[in-house]
Amino acid sequence: MSKIRVLLADDHETVLARVRGLLSEDFDIVGTVNNGRDAVAEVERLDPDVLVIDISMPILDGLQATQRLQAKNRRAKVIFLTVHKDRDFIAAAFSAGASGYVTKEDVMTDLVPAICEALQGGTYVSQSIPP
Repeated sequence: MSKIRVLLADDHETVLARVRGLLSEDFDIVGTVNNGRDAVAEVERLDPDVLVIDISMPILDGLQATQRLQAKNRRAKVIFLTVHKDRDFIAAAFSAGASGYVTKEDVMTDLVPAICEALQGGTYVSQSIPP
């Protein structure tokens, strides 16, 4: 069985390296990008199963990039990986079309379950965010 294909989008190389290290054994990391505009272009080019994207990025933020992908009916599930715990950001992410919302502090415990839940058609929010 082929591995789930994941594209990573974050403007911090250390975050990209950490997430790549976390996922590379069980997932196929098809690429990394540093801004939302490139995330949209690479989703269209590579057709990944999952896009893991930060909210705060240059050129086009993660929310705008996700909205553009949803408008184009891209099949990739979107998981936000961010420092923001504010309910307004969470609501905006799901309104834009996200399937998951993981805080960077919870990346080691929550990212893989968020990806799995999204691929099964569900949604996921980091456990450290109060209900």
